[in-house]
Amino acid sequence: MSNTGSQQIAIIIGGGPAGLTAAYELASRSNIKPVLFEAGECLGGISRTVVYKGNRIDIGGHRFFSKSQRVLDWWLGILPIQGVSSLEKLNQADRSQVSHGALQIDPVGPDPETTDLVMLVRSRLSRILFRGHLFDYPLRPSFKALRQFGFTTAVTILFGYIEKKIFPIMPERTLEDFLVNRFGWPLYESFFRDYTEKVWGVSCRQISPDWGAQRIKGVSIFNLLSHAVRSLMPKSKTQPGREIETSLIERFLYPKLGPGQLWERVAELVEKMGGEIHLRTSVAELHQIPSGKISSITVIGPTGTRRIMTGDWFISTLPVKQLIEQIHPPPPEQIKTIANGLLYRDFITVGLLLRPVKASTNRLVNTEGEWIRDNWIYIQEPEVKVGRIQIFNNWSPYLVADRNHLWLGLEYFANEDDRIWRLPDDEMAKLAISELSTLGMADENDLLDYTVIRVPKAYPAYFGTFDNFSEIRDYLDPIENLFLIGRNGMHRYNNQDHSMLAAMTAVDNILAGIKEKSNIWSVNTEQRYHESVRPQ
Repeated sequence: MSNTGSQQIAIIIGGGPAGLTAAYELASRSNIKPVLFEAGECLGGISRTVVYKGNRIDIGGHRFFSKSQRVLDWWLGILPIQGVSSLEKLNQADRSQVSHGALQIDPVGPDPETTDLVMLVRSRLSRILFRGHLFDYPLRPSFKALRQFGFTTAVTILFGYIEKKIFPIMPERTLEDFLVNRFGWPLYESFFRDYTEKVWGVSCRQISPDWGAQRIKGVSIFNLLSHAVRSLMPKSKTQPGREIETSLIERFLYPKLGPGQLWERVAELVEKMGGEIHLRTSVAELHQIPSGKISSITVIGPTGTRRIMTGDWFISTLPVKQLIEQIHPPPPEQIKTIANGLLYRDFITVGLLLRPVKASTNRLVNTEGEWIRDNWIYIQEPEVKVGRIQIFNNWSPYLVADRNHLWLGLEYFANEDDRIWRLPDDEMAKLAISELSTLGMADENDLLDYTVIRVPKAYPAYFGTFDNFSEIRDYLDPIENLFLIGRNGMHRYNNQDHSMLAAMTAVDNILAGIKEKSNIWSVNTEQRYHESVRPQ
């Protein structure tokens, strides 16, 4: 396959949110033809929806929330928001919020009971299981939290926070420094340290503070107190969540059939507009010519056949380590060494289908004898390996084939050389249900079925050779027709909307003839983005 015509071609490597956003932007805004190659059998990357016997799994949980109006409008241009009348069927609380203008919803929008192409409005509830108690997340100052911590511990936390406001650690060299400066030593040591190390498998002293800047910028005890005060005030008429911290939002949008539904729909539209999408097709080589540009790639199709595809523009979401390995002629040894030292954290989801659980002592049942409404629960108990539990019924009731059953996702963090990563599926399921029992949430008699999903390189790590990543940027950025986007493509722990904004910015640059890449890398780094609305 080669580009022999006059039409320009943009080759896109990877069919996750970033790659598909770039393809859609090019197909809808220009005459440049997007040709996308995805090594896997499905689209959406980690934002895909896995279907098991009619039950759907959202890998990692994807709230559709953004402070960027451009992203919000983009999502709702693909899947329209559900109508006001249909909200009452799913959540009376959401119905009342909409009637007060907190969300801008078409009164006669589609009803999810009669159509699939629809965005739901969902309430967010997430908590942390810690020392046998379920704490609100984010932590909210309240008499309940005071009782759970105990008065003495709460006072110690407060004074620890004040001490770090007066005498902060400067400069911040590690994630530990970053967290201690925002929460104080007592809260960091009791609440944040062990869970963060469970997620990453290394000490917080080995992780760059950049990870904190990416994920929890602007969140501190002061901001939690401010949010608590603002929550008592009348709601302003605004788009969902655009004026508060990402981790503090109380409502979000969600595709009826999970996040993969949106990306499958985007792929359909790209092909209708003349773009090409090739599944089970991996990229083996990127060929660089003396002028410094990429001229073509070698791809390997489903049958193992190799072919060369030429293009004018190349947009990569490949893990940077893999991209550097595939560029020919090879990059300098120093660049290869840094790329080879980039690390990732891998991810396991164990889907458990449970019988209805009505025991009043069970943590999955509330005081009214109904299932709790949490979207997910962070597990900070040291005696179990599970890091987080998703309750898919509460993301969308349409994710569950039989709504009388409880459909959970137990999430584990690992490295590919860890024993847990290599456990057979049946042993992984036994571990998951035994840990639910340990946590007082279910036991093996409740289990009806299970499935296990492993996702390698789910999270780019902020340790290893990450501190030298700027040298890779200095090498790749001057390749004027190569654009890096997406979580792995930029080796950055971006949210879905940040990956989309990077893709949109890359396409903006292509269409405007802008060769400089700094505006792409600035997505999700500016303090202003996190603290207030920044129009895009």
